[in-house]
Amino acid sequence: MLLYKQKKSQGPKGNRLLISVTVLGSAGPIRFVVNEEELVAAVIDTALKSYAREGRLPVLGSNLNDFLLYCPSAGSDALSPWETIGSQGARNFMLCKKPRTEKVKDDGKAAESINRKASGNWKAWFNKSLNLKISSH
Repeated sequence: MLLYKQKKSQGPKGNRLLISVTVLGSAGPIRFVVNEEELVAAVIDTALKSYAREGRLPVLGSNLNDFLLYCPSAGSDALSPWETIGSQGARNFMLCKKPRTEKVKDDGKAAESINRKASGNWKAWFNKSLNLKISSH
């Protein structure tokens, strides 16, 4: 009889979640299991390591401070690296590189603070990409 076998208790660690992390420009999402109390920064680190281990393109690098994690169902703001992944109540996330900032020009005037190509949020980039693909066919 299988009734005598009980699942191990999770204890204070909380529930485990299967999440999907989509990397902009990559073929498909990365899926892995995390603890709902895991910090967003640790989830970004795990996603980058999984992405590299699978040999996916484009090559992203491994510095988790260069990336932002978004929850598409929660709006266009990036998640704080110090909040828990379970606080959003979501299972699908989007990983994006942080926009690069340009250096100050020699004459003392500030250059554009964000590269034009990288400005805006991930939704704007995604919509622009769709429009380019549609118009090129």
